Amino acid sequence: MELQDHFVKTVHLYFKEEGVAWLQRLPELIRDCEQKWHLKIKEPFTLSINYVAAAIMNDGREVVVKICIPGEGFLDEIEALTLFGGKGMVQLIDFDKDKGIMILEKVSPGHTLAEIVDDAKACRLAANVIKKLSIRAPKETRIASTLGREEKLRNLIKEHPEGFGPISQHTLEVALKVFTYLNRTIEQHFLLHGDFHHYNVLSFTDEIWTAIDPKGLVGEIEYDLIQFLLNKLPDQNAYDVVAKRVDILTQELKLNKERLLLWGYCHTVLATSWTVDDDGTYDDKFYQAIDIFHKLYEANYGMEIEALKYVN
Repeated sequence: MELQDHFVKTVHLYFKEEGVAWLQRLPELIRDCEQKWHLKIKEPFTLSINYVAAAIMNDGREVVVKICIPGEGFLDEIEALTLFGGKGMVQLIDFDKDKGIMILEKVSPGHTLAEIVDDAKACRLAANVIKKLSIRAPKETRIASTLGREEKLRNLIKEHPEGFGPISQHTLEVALKVFTYLNRTIEQHFLLHGDFHHYNVLSFTDEIWTAIDPKGLVGEIEYDLIQFLLNKLPDQNAYDVVAKRVDILTQELKLNKERLLLWGYCHTVLATSWTVDDDGTYDDKFYQAIDIFHKLYEANYGMEIEALKYVN
């Protein structure tokens, strides 16, 4: 079975020996899937860390098969899909927890928001999807919250007290204080997509769109928009694009602009740290986004984030 090179390298990178063993089992998992659900799997889509392909069931219905390495991430996605219940989200048809297999509704024609040239239109379409996804978080869930993200940043600072990669000690400490403040002052927790961006929103029609591939997260809706704000940015004038997106999304969704900018700042600090490699390389666009959110906050509220009372 010939697999995409990038897919193999990514699975090796993230899952090490477990990923190697899973790739070896993949042909068997595909056969098991075809037999269990009486379907025929087509050629896979462009893959990242999961095996995803369209399939035809015996009754002629088209579905999507997603085969993942079983574990926490897979279980979180299953729970998120179940809780969203097809409202603004692709429907989960069936799954196998032990083998890490999902059978999903196929979105057709399935164009992504990334194909929309008009950025303002893409923002408004994204806002319509977020409105459908906006459900209150259940009282009991296995899905992690933004408190977990805060803890990851706190642990990073403990391990790297003098800074990490391009991120200074000062920036790390400010971001942690902002993270802590925001988590402590959340008024209403929602179930979030957890990885909401242009490529995870697909079309049924020109006006009807739905989300796919939720990671699952509990927190404020403002937090769920950060990845969308950072996606598909131009090499030039990224600040202006992010500023316009922030205005459109906060107006369409009636969100708290100040909290959105603060979440953007502290999340991009954490997200940049995730990209720092052993050789010192990192994602420059994420790193630049830290400064974009910092400047946007100052432009809108007349003060630097460092001047906030809970930061001092």
